[in-house]
Amino acid sequence: MKMVTLGSTGITVPQNGFGALPVQRRNFEDAAAILRRAYEGGMTFFDTARAYSDSEEKIGLALSDVRKNIYIATKTGAKTPDEMKAHIETSLRNMKTDYIDIYQFHFADQCYAPGDGTGMYETMEEFKRQGLIKHIGITCHKIGVAEECVKSGLYETIQFPLSYLSSQREADLTRLCKEQNMGFIAMKGLAGGLINNARAAFAYMSQFDNVVPIWGIQKETELEEWLSIFDKPAAMDDEIRAFIEAEKKELDGNFCRGCGYCMPCPQGIKINNCARMSLMIRRAPSAAWLTEEWQENMKTAETCIECGSCLSKCPYQLPIPDLLKKNCEDYRRILAGEITV
Repeated sequence: MKMVTLGSTGITVPQNGFGALPVQRRNFEDAAAILRRAYEGGMTFFDTARAYSDSEEKIGLALSDVRKNIYIATKTGAKTPDEMKAHIETSLRNMKTDYIDIYQFHFADQCYAPGDGTGMYETMEEFKRQGLIKHIGITCHKIGVAEECVKSGLYETIQFPLSYLSSQREADLTRLCKEQNMGFIAMKGLAGGLINNARAAFAYMSQFDNVVPIWGIQKETELEEWLSIFDKPAAMDDEIRAFIEAEKKELDGNFCRGCGYCMPCPQGIKINNCARMSLMIRRAPSAAWLTEEWQENMKTAETCIECGSCLSKCPYQLPIPDLLKKNCEDYRRILAGEITV
């Protein structure tokens, strides 16, 4: 298993990290068991966020006794320095630790900088002086903002979506980080669930010697698949390369990643799944998406009034109303038996 150093942080971990957003959907006992198994299986980098409900608490429950052996990255979505201070106090308490290895601005829509009038970066610096955090990071979804953050030299890590479906410009961000000696934490390595070949996903990441992917893990079976890669790491070869090229042809860049930042919808539409329903049906067990519950959700999607609320919030600038229409029509035809999946 390749070991990766996250830029100037000096943090060196296996290229196989744990994304702890999904464990908020498991009860405390089960989540703790999954987190502990991840650690015992070789994972040492755990990423969470204040916004992930009780995810931080579950990390504290499962891993506080081995704190010195792991690295924890968490995030604050605060909009003011005072809110940041409240967030970090809560995060430290939840995770039963007195420091955070990487503290990140969450889903940033700007490059916070000293003297910008917000006081946000200065608050991060104060946390660092106090020893509450070791390193300052930032996460974002917009490539322009990400490039600005990397070039600023203000951040030690950036977290950004990266998968074998990423555009060349997005992939080039890893090179820019390497030039700046900045760590790259890759989120959405499975493109929000659209990628279902773990070995191909890992092989793509293995091409980069400065990237640590964090796999969103909710189930024991998912975890065991990632842990198996410790013994048999996947690498790019002709077969995987051909598979990825076929995937890219099927999925151009105009697809919903399921991030959910377009929500909530004034009409109550579950955009983050309804706008990509056709793909999910074809790339995951279809029965799960054809239940009465999802049939009702897709009926709600037909009520889109094209108000534009989602358009202004989508980090990928997708034509969401058009995607909803196409997916609703496809779904109707599947239910009617006009299309076989």
